[in-house]
Amino acid sequence: MDELIDILDSEGNFTGKTMMKSEAHKKGYFHPTVTIWCYNKKGEVLIQQRAHNKDTHPLLWDASVAGHIGAGEDKLRSAVREVEEEIGLKISEKDLIKIGVFKSVHRHHPTLIDCEFRHTFLCELKTDLENLTKQESEVKALALIPLSKFIEELHENSSSKKYVPHDHGYYETIIKAIEKRL
Repeated sequence: MDELIDILDSEGNFTGKTMMKSEAHKKGYFHPTVTIWCYNKKGEVLIQQRAHNKDTHPLLWDASVAGHIGAGEDKLRSAVREVEEEIGLKISEKDLIKIGVFKSVHRHHPTLIDCEFRHTFLCELKTDLENLTKQESEVKALALIPLSKFIEELHENSSSKKYVPHDHGYYETIIKAIEKRL
């Protein structure tokens, strides 16, 4: 779905400009997004398989929830909205633990350059997988996997191509943040 988003400079500062997401991707303009990694006290991580029709990384596994921040939208409100839209889970802003902001550039092809500042959060999952409802247009599948298996699969990812190819340091930061809370 196309939406109006804020445009950032290469340092992550607001420029005062807005643009449709599709146009920002064509021109490679930086914009803010949210990413939420859900985990439970059993040491499991919720991952989602991206829908087959996604422009970027279709059918690869990724964070529990991710999405664009609408123009003028608060990042915490955006994260709460995205969690409810993509996995049907109602949370509040106080359920989110900010991990950091990560700069990311993915050149998928000449007319799709995704330049993001990814506002990344953790959220403790306090319900069972079967209580979640995936947004069919965005999410093909959801899975809870032990953190140890997630780490193992990430190390094998260069050959298996199961996960979205985020920077190794990004994944390490997420893993350490989850381990700290278990």
